[in-house]
Amino acid sequence: MKATEARLLDFLKKSPQFIIPIYQRTYSWTDPECRQLWDDILRVGSNEAVSAHFVGSIVYIEDSLYQVSSQSSLLVIDGQQRLTTLMLIIEAIARHLGDSEPIDGFTPKKLRNYYLLNPLEDDERGYKLLLTQTDKQTLLAIVAQKDLPAEHSLRLKENFDFFDREVKKLGADLEPLCRGLMKLMIVDISLSRDQDNPQLIFESMNSTGLELTQADLIRNFILMGLEPKHQTQLYTDHWRPMEVAFGQEVYGKQFDSFMRHYLTVMTGDIPNVNKVYEAFKAYARSPEIAAAGVDALVADIHAFTGYYCAMALGQESFPRLAGAFRDLRELKVDVIYPFLLGLYRDYATDLLSVDDFERIVRQVESYVFRRAVCNIPTNSLNKTFANLGRAIKKEQYFESIQAHFLLLPSYRRFPGDDEFRRELGVRDLYNFRNRSYWLRRLENHDRKEHVPVDEYTIEHILPQNDHLSQPWREALGSEWKQVQEARLHTLGNLTLTGYNSEYSDRPFPEKRDMKGGFKESPLRVNEGLGSLESWNEGAIKTRGERLAELATKVWVAPALQSEVLDSYRPASTKQRAYSITDHPWLAEGSPMRALFESFRKEVLAIDPCVDEEFLKRYVAYRAETNFVDVVPQKAQLRLLLNILFHEVHDPRSACRDVTGKGRWGNGDVEVGLSSVDNLPYVMGLIRQSFEKQMGNGEADA
Repeated sequence: MKATEARLLDFLKKSPQFIIPIYQRTYSWTDPECRQLWDDILRVGSNEAVSAHFVGSIVYIEDSLYQVSSQSSLLVIDGQQRLTTLMLIIEAIARHLGDSEPIDGFTPKKLRNYYLLNPLEDDERGYKLLLTQTDKQTLLAIVAQKDLPAEHSLRLKENFDFFDREVKKLGADLEPLCRGLMKLMIVDISLSRDQDNPQLIFESMNSTGLELTQADLIRNFILMGLEPKHQTQLYTDHWRPMEVAFGQEVYGKQFDSFMRHYLTVMTGDIPNVNKVYEAFKAYARSPEIAAAGVDALVADIHAFTGYYCAMALGQESFPRLAGAFRDLRELKVDVIYPFLLGLYRDYATDLLSVDDFERIVRQVESYVFRRAVCNIPTNSLNKTFANLGRAIKKEQYFESIQAHFLLLPSYRRFPGDDEFRRELGVRDLYNFRNRSYWLRRLENHDRKEHVPVDEYTIEHILPQNDHLSQPWREALGSEWKQVQEARLHTLGNLTLTGYNSEYSDRPFPEKRDMKGGFKESPLRVNEGLGSLESWNEGAIKTRGERLAELATKVWVAPALQSEVLDSYRPASTKQRAYSITDHPWLAEGSPMRALFESFRKEVLAIDPCVDEEFLKRYVAYRAETNFVDVVPQKAQLRLLLNILFHEVHDPRSACRDVTGKGRWGNGDVEVGLSSVDNLPYVMGLIRQSFEKQMGNGEADA
């Protein structure tokens, strides 16, 4: 490696040609990066006291260690974004100079022939910078002042248009801009193929500008070390089709998420959102994957991107599956995708029928929506779906998934019909983030000709107006204010209409009988409204119950015969049931009994999912597994917290590390409770253990 300081314009003038290798990401600077560079150039150009401004490094590979002295092309390892952006600025200046020359060297001809073109070369060798794929033709068109290709780079066009506008705003006063460009400095870093490791250097660069995504690092890791012909083959056959499938805008935003889901499927572990690249390197270097070779790995990733794009980006061609995926996408729960990717792989390889695939997707949709309605915390849903694939018996695919859903414990439970109906009837569904989704699903259930719900607006039958008219107050009765507050946003009072502005706050009989009113409505969710005499709390409740019953048929719960479900239950290891009477230190009237009753009341109040179980030596409190165990003693309750000792925030140093020591109960953290006065502090420690189990605060949660 050889590094020297250089003025950017001198560097460009002396360099023969820069080529962006195919493994590099596409041009990705956005408005904030462009504005920052533009402001910096004008600032230093307007201040004579500033002699230079550093804009980063340009790292490239050439055959020898002599910098820019040979005429071979230079492969850019780092610096593409800055090089490209500066060439857009130079082209924009060249277009606005006319016959003027603000400072020496700044004419349209000189700018283009020094910094943008190689005027004595033909074809592509005539350009200073060659980008990749769509970016390449777009930049060449801009520099050649030609029309952009039909499939042009959105980023290049938008950023050039920005600089073009900014230069135009300066009018004839272009001298500060030109002087600012002359002051730009870089570090010119030349690498040798024989002596330097471009991948390690690439990973360690702290470049200015837009941070590399995990996907950028993964693509470079796969392709950078290969021979150019092999690079081109893999990029053309696999990586470029993946980029095209995602699209220019979506690729940069979603490919990282896809890779995280892919690695979860392949390894069974959920990578930290900021450690996807590290997890991928470990996976790619594992003996089995390394033995299969890079071509097989990239082909597998390519196949899974097809599955992901079908489900997450609306590219599914089979109508029934496309509809199921669309409904699931509206719930905006990305943690389902590791599980669904595994299903799609089996569907694509004929291990899963299309009928079962659709039924499973609908079951997942029901699970997610019912839990949202019942306000069950979403903590650890990622782990639930990451591990769900392990429960599948592929000879009874759908049945085994239903059984798993039915056997999920406590906070992971699949809400049953009674719980779902009850919560759906009282929940504020107007401020529910998926309100257009649930109304559309209710309206179109079992319809072959779907109603375009997006063309309608949501109507409160009982108006939202805080100052209800006298007819409405009379209809609701003397407690009208309480009725309005309790029922306004609930299922029974919400509907769809194309006449929202006409309805306004009219009394119910007018909404019912007017042109386009409830009597004439073709919508199923308005069935029965046309025959009602009045709209009051009873009517709201009755309609809510009817729609809630319909909802149990839209979002169906799993159902299996008891003997079938029993076959999926794990074998019980419990020998006998214990109770509080088996613990002598908790006998009625004992000092510890009163303390224990206060303690258990607080622990059980943490969350409805918390269960209590008396065992022979201790009392366990669990959500899915134990988060605190209580060993009753004569003078204290000895508590074991199921959390690592270094993870506990314990400002009073009340906890003791019992890792590796013999004890009753589970957990590596011990704390004693001997007085109700200390209960609030101890409960703070216990909640940490509970939240750790539930997934709160974890980077991958």
